[in-house]
Amino acid sequence: MNIKMKELPISERPYEKLEKYGSKVLTNSELLAIIIKTGTKNDTAVGLAQKILKLNENTDIEDLSFLQEVSIADYMKIKGIGKVKAIQLLAVCELAKRINQPINKEKIKINNSKDVAKLLMNELRYEKREKVKLILLNSKNIIIKIKDISYGGTNFAMIDPKEILNEAIKTQAPKMILVHNHPSGDTTPSKADFNITDRIYEASELLGIQFLDHIIIGGSQYESIFGLKEELL
Repeated sequence: MNIKMKELPISERPYEKLEKYGSKVLTNSELLAIIIKTGTKNDTAVGLAQKILKLNENTDIEDLSFLQEVSIADYMKIKGIGKVKAIQLLAVCELAKRINQPINKEKIKINNSKDVAKLLMNELRYEKREKVKLILLNSKNIIIKIKDISYGGTNFAMIDPKEILNEAIKTQAPKMILVHNHPSGDTTPSKADFNITDRIYEASELLGIQFLDHIIIGGSQYESIFGLKEELL
């Protein structure tokens, strides 16, 4: 016989548990249950939440980042998760992603490759296709602008040196950093990554623009092609 949420002891009900003890003591399924709100005749909200967590293909790792890749259709395959609940879950995931992003990416000073990774990792780590971004800096390494350059396939994105340098000239940026992601999670630079980096570096030297680095983000890792020193100044 299935136990309804209201039949559980108060200490085991997600809403009451959070109110009494705080959000940190709740399990992942209990937190999801609060978003789901209601269960079905056969499952409590916690039961539905546990089914959602089973969508994680890598069950050995308790990592909720897989939720960023779950679609509305995927959620709706679970009996008891309709379109409204699926949309609510996607909205919460997007909010979580945005919370980790700086409020204002401009006026941020970049001192090293770690600063760049921290700035863009939460945006790029969940991308299923390669995305290329250009960070334009002033002479004091403060961000002037971040520009999306291209959006490619799962393992390839077109990078046009002319477009990148034109953007730097147009913005009158004396320094720039190129960033792109590897959806596979492997941050090892490809031969193409090295080749395009060399081409952009040579062209930027002729134009008097400092090409500081080309950084690859994969999952929660990053790799600096230039091997940035601790300080760029």
